[in-house]
Amino acid sequence: MRGAVLIALAAAIGNMLQGWDNATIAGSVLYIKKEFNLQTQPTMEGLIVAMSLIGATVITTFSGPVSDMLGRRPMLIISSVLYFLSGLVMLWAPNVYVLLLARLLDGFGIGLAVTLVPVYISETAPPEIRGQLNTFPQFTGSLGMFLSYCMVFGMSLTQAPSWRLMLGVLSIPSLAYFFLTLFYLPESPRWLVSKGRMKEAKQVLQRLRGREDVSGEMALLMEGLGVGGEVSIEEYIIGPDNELVDSQDEKDQIKLYGAEEGLSWIAKPVTGQSTLGLVSRHGSMANQSMPLMDPLVTLFGSVHEKMPEMGSMRSMLFSNVGSMFNITENQGKTDNWDEESQKDEENHMSDGSGAESDDNLRSPLLSRQGTNAEANMGPPTSLSMRQGSNFMQANGVGEQASMGIGGGWQLAYRKDEKKEGELKRIYLHEGGSGSRRGSIISLPGDAHADQGEFIHAAALVSQSVLRAESLLGQQSIEEAIETQSETVTKKSVWKALLEPGVKHALIVGVGLQILQQFSGINGVLYYTPQILEQAGVGVLLSNMGIGSDSASFLISGVTTLLMLPTICVAMRLMDLAGRRWLLLATLPILLSSLIVLVLGNVINMGEVMHAVISTISVVVYFCTFVMGFGPIPNILCSEIFPTSVRGICIAICALTFWIGDIIVTYSLPIMLNSIGLGGVFAIYAVVCAVAWVFVFLKVPETKGMPLEVITEFFAVGAKKAN
Repeated sequence: MRGAVLIALAAAIGNMLQGWDNATIAGSVLYIKKEFNLQTQPTMEGLIVAMSLIGATVITTFSGPVSDMLGRRPMLIISSVLYFLSGLVMLWAPNVYVLLLARLLDGFGIGLAVTLVPVYISETAPPEIRGQLNTFPQFTGSLGMFLSYCMVFGMSLTQAPSWRLMLGVLSIPSLAYFFLTLFYLPESPRWLVSKGRMKEAKQVLQRLRGREDVSGEMALLMEGLGVGGEVSIEEYIIGPDNELVDSQDEKDQIKLYGAEEGLSWIAKPVTGQSTLGLVSRHGSMANQSMPLMDPLVTLFGSVHEKMPEMGSMRSMLFSNVGSMFNITENQGKTDNWDEESQKDEENHMSDGSGAESDDNLRSPLLSRQGTNAEANMGPPTSLSMRQGSNFMQANGVGEQASMGIGGGWQLAYRKDEKKEGELKRIYLHEGGSGSRRGSIISLPGDAHADQGEFIHAAALVSQSVLRAESLLGQQSIEEAIETQSETVTKKSVWKALLEPGVKHALIVGVGLQILQQFSGINGVLYYTPQILEQAGVGVLLSNMGIGSDSASFLISGVTTLLMLPTICVAMRLMDLAGRRWLLLATLPILLSSLIVLVLGNVINMGEVMHAVISTISVVVYFCTFVMGFGPIPNILCSEIFPTSVRGICIAICALTFWIGDIIVTYSLPIMLNSIGLGGVFAIYAVVCAVAWVFVFLKVPETKGMPLEVITEFFAVGAKKAN
């Protein structure tokens, strides 16, 4: 996964430039006021700082739809150019009006980067480490702030600090970002597939995944264009093919193949009602007792309730499930569901009635595209259709294909018995609980419940965008996809936005962005220099010969530095504990920190004690915020929307973010004058409490799930909620 990691890191430089700019304008505005005599013009001073915020808000309105039309990469290139030009103009800026223009250009660059970098990373990252890679923007943004504060602090110690140089330095890293976006970053493979550019998408995936065979993921990306249709939740028993052979039900069986030579399994639909059925349809029994709990949350939660066990067929089939304990060691492995070698191909026969013999049942439905590269890498993860297969044989055994798509998920196909010539796609994932060996749960109406070793797989079954004839006679799944790509019917943007799953996802995304902005981060940032001054830090630095301005830069730099280790912790936990868990764990800490700040402002506890407690509370607040409520709203927003409308939906969420930022920033001074600092922090504390309830009831866990599966779950959950 080295390719995906480096690509994500390069893309996140756009957020580093945003952090750099935020810190430099905070430092340079002190010197700008002196040169342009703005001490008596607070409106102009505020406009200089806020112009980039205005620019970001304006550009965000157009960035999503334009990125859906032109692609993610061109927008990142434009962002780097805007950063570079704004730096040059700020370096020149002969008067305040030219400076305002430069700040507007800078805001355009910030808006594009903040909106599209998370989308780009989500669309290029493997499911197993997508959360980790999407934490890079938070880390690089804080790193940019720290480096900028160090630069501003150093320049403030000179006799004549130059604010133009402080702001103009932005052009240097932005030039590096320009070359990276132009010559190193590829286009998003999901966007390429949405435009029918299959060959380019395959080449990008091969580069990102470091292997030649990416047919499984190509099929997944193709299926992502067809989200929003009728989806049903089913379940299967998966076991050795000699355990589940039943001539009456052969047409419903899906053949799965393991990494070991000659090892194969059969997946069979469960008959009757089982405990797994209750879990996969309604979530855990505990969650069913919550009347306000969104069915979507319990539906997602059922996927993560039971982790795979080690040392059994369960771990061999589902080794890439997002377990907190085994995901890291599995990241370097290829998917364990695989096909047998081509040597069994010539043994495949089928009689006229479509019934297969026991020997033929064990022959592979898919054949390996063997290469020297794959021999060195281990079993490949992608599958290809075998020539001469009776995959769509009328009235015959409904042979089916399956392939790994990452995160412990499998994409399978079978013939749609109700609609001639069409296919059903099946997203498979291990579900339910069971013993390590032997039978798992007693299934009413199922004769296989107590035989051998089985695992249960939950399945999302829906209509495929591919048709049966597109697979007939094809040597590989990629050829079938390329043949079908031009005929896939794409919904209009407005029709797609009205899909229940998309509307449900917008409620989650917009709600998180609003609550994040009103959770107190701007107020705490505003208050930090004051409480650190009360703690005596300013006096200490003054005794060391450091002026008050330089001291404030140094304090801000140290505060930013403290955030970096906690972001690294969040990066590690994002794909292990999960997004939802991190939010539910960190929001109470934010709430507690704000309550302490409220009490410190209403209770007289002495200057020293007040300063110590306030300082600790602020540091804890910052470090906790960047672990959860800082990066996760953007991460989730980049994951929960379908490919066809992801750009416009993320723009809606980002626009909410910037509007909320403007409201909070400009309402803070008014609120301070009317209700005081204690009242402001009390409001922020209430918002954090509301945010925890919102996350608990409405926000699902998306770790380790392919983007297309996430959007499919939203479609199912939205229909259950209606």
